Parts: sequence; structure tokens; C-alpha cells
Amino acid sequence: MKVLVIGSGGREHSLVIACRKSPLVDEIIAAPGNGGMAMDAQCRPLDVNDSDAIVALAHEVAADLVIVGPEAPLAVGAADALRAAGFDTYGPGLDGARLEASKNFTKKFLIDNQIPTAWGEKFTDFALAVDYLRRSEYPLVIKADGLAAGKGVLICQTFEEAERGAQEMLVKNAFGEAGQEILIEEFMDGEEASIMLMVSGEDYIMLPASQDHKRAGEGDTGLNTGGMGAYAPAAVVNNTVEKKVREEIIIPTLRALKKDGIDYRGTLYVGIMVMPDGQPKVVEFNVRFGDPECQILLPLLEQDPVQLILDCARGELKPETVRVKDEYAMIVVMAAGGYPDAYRKGDVISFPAQLPDNVSIVHAGTKRTDAGEIVTAGGRVLGVVATGNTLKAAQDEAYSIVRMISWADAYFRRDIGWRQLERES
Repeated sequence: MKVLVIGSGGREHSLVIACRKSPLVDEIIAAPGNGGMAMDAQCRPLDVNDSDAIVALAHEVAADLVIVGPEAPLAVGAADALRAAGFDTYGPGLDGARLEASKNFTKKFLIDNQIPTAWGEKFTDFALAVDYLRRSEYPLVIKADGLAAGKGVLICQTFEEAERGAQEMLVKNAFGEAGQEILIEEFMDGEEASIMLMVSGEDYIMLPASQDHKRAGEGDTGLNTGGMGAYAPAAVVNNTVEKKVREEIIIPTLRALKKDGIDYRGTLYVGIMVMPDGQPKVVEFNVRFGDPECQILLPLLEQDPVQLILDCARGELKPETVRVKDEYAMIVVMAAGGYPDAYRKGDVISFPAQLPDNVSIVHAGTKRTDAGEIVTAGGRVLGVVATGNTLKAAQDEAYSIVRMISWADAYFRRDIGWRQLERES
């Protein structure tokens, strides 16, 4: 089987690695890919926001399966175009992709279907938004409605902060079209977790709950990033919380999608907040694997992930056959110094000569030079993924390899998994 993976980040490299290990796959094409992916797949140039170009490439390489990694092509209907052209495709259509592409659509969907979430109101008029903010309790959250590369969310402690945030989005156009409509939302104070589902209509696999580390600094301090590390399974989602997630969030969501005529085939990422009383509430939906969560979840599957992806794409998923390993996984992200602010590119990366069987290096922001060297080409450069019988074992293994990788001004957090490990000690 020939598989085409759309995207260029760590999530897509982890999908390429899964394809490389699959007995089903004979050839892998990554588009546009990155320097690390070029070692595992044939990389082809591609504008991932151009559905016609994606379909043309799928025809050119005669793909048997297309996996759409990022949210942007899904939000412009790439999966619809691929399916219309006859390709088995993993990723929701434009109707399902609205769950990530519009926060206001999602808020209405959640409230209409009585799925636990924070209360929120939408605004396009700055004066009306300010009037609402004056009457609100703080802290609260302001979100740009559309896709803003993970940056369109503000937690505001005061009215003055909120007014500035609304002005940046609605008046100063800081997030372009994505911020022309905003969602003002109740602040939820709890512990976050990520729930990844592989979905085929109303059938689904719930992968182990995970926790991402968004803050750049240790102890979860500093600026927000695309993710400095993650681990799974996350103990905050205990058996009681998981039961509530399934019964009060997942099943009603998939039932409502079907009722709305949406044949969802792909990943549904449910970001939840576990409140102090143990009640999980939906923070957000994403319509693709999380990055860096994807990198730690695929290795925890006993089955071939490619077979499960193909089953979802064809509407043939059999959840009762799926098993998850009794192990832990962790990823430590290595970033360019200065990230998420200004950072340098083009530094040569030095790698260890060999890796243990339970470790992989996933590339996100790398490039291969004409001389064959791998150099930095982004803020989050790569991630080291390790599995182990305990979370501490996975952490020790991951950091032992991180210390063998180097480039000028590399940065990584030294405390991935700290919250759970602190509880366990």
C-alpha cells in the first residue's frame, strides 16, 4: 500500500514512523515533509491549503490512503475533495472540521446538545463586547473564533486586560479573519487533559488520556507554546472521570454529529478541564491529532495504527478489537533558544549514533542541507519519545537521549511529567 501523509510537523513525522513500521505499507510520501521525514519517506513540495493541489498529488503518486495531518487543509475541505476523487482519506470533511475552525460554532454545538462546557457569548461588535466585559466576572477567557495557530486565546484577569484583548482582535485585526468574531467565555479552574479519539461515525477508539505542557518555562511558567512535552496515560483521568467523559461528552457528541448528517472519519481531539469536583468539561475540540500528543499515543497501541487509520477512513472500525499497551510514554520537545519569541535557524544538529528500541526522535522544525546535514528550521525543532513500564522509566529514557542531542542554543524543559510524578512520590 502507498500512503500519502499531508503535513510537515512532529505529528506528521510520527505518522510517517508508524507507516514505516507497518507491514501494510510499501511506500510513504510526505508532503511537504521536513528534514527528518526525508529519512523515512519521499518528500514532495505542497501547499497544504490548496485542496486541488493535494488531490493532484494524490493522483500523481497513486496513493492508496491519504492521512491529512494538520487542521488547515481540513478546514478548507481537503478531505471532501480527496474522497470525491476516490481516495481513502483519514480526516473529517469540512462539516466536521468546523468543530475546530469555529469556536463559536462549537460552543453552540456543545450547549445545544447539553454537553458540559463553560458558558460563552459571541461578538463581532467591539462596543457590545466591551459592554458585556464591564458586566462580567473575572478571570475570563477571550478566544478568536477561527484558526489562529494556537495563539488566539487570552486569559484575562481584569476588565482592562479583556478590553485590550477584544480591541486587538476586533479593532486592530491582530488575528486577521480568525479574530473578526470572538468568543467571551467563563474561566474554568481545574486540571486540563487531552482525550484523543479515532472516529468512524459513531464508533470510536479512546486513546489513553494525556497531558501536554504548553508553557515554555519549568513548573508551567512563562509564555504559551505549541507544546514542550507530553505524557500518557495521565492519572487525572481516573476511571470515574473516564466514565463521565464517555457518557456525558463522547457519546452525545458523536450522536449529535450523526444527527446533523456529519459522517466523521478521523481524529477528534477533546480538550477537557477536570473540575475540582471531578466533573470533566469540554475546553475545545480539535479535528486532528494533537502535537505532541500524537507522538506518544501511537506507540501505546498494540495494533498497527495504520490498519486502524485505514479502518476509520473506510468506515469499518471495530473498537472491540483494539488493545492498548500497559505502558507509559513521554515526549520531551527540544526547541530553538528564544522560542516562542524570536529564534535562530540553520544550526547543525548532532544526533546519537544509535537509539534503544523503545525510543524514537520525531522531527518538527528541521531541514536537510545539500551537504546532507540536518539543521534547525523552526521553533520546536524535534521531540524525543520514550516508552517504559512506569512514567519515571519513560522520563529517564527520554532525557538520557535528549542529553545526547545538541546544537547551538538548544532549549528544553527538564520537568516534563512533573505534576504526575510529584503525586506518585
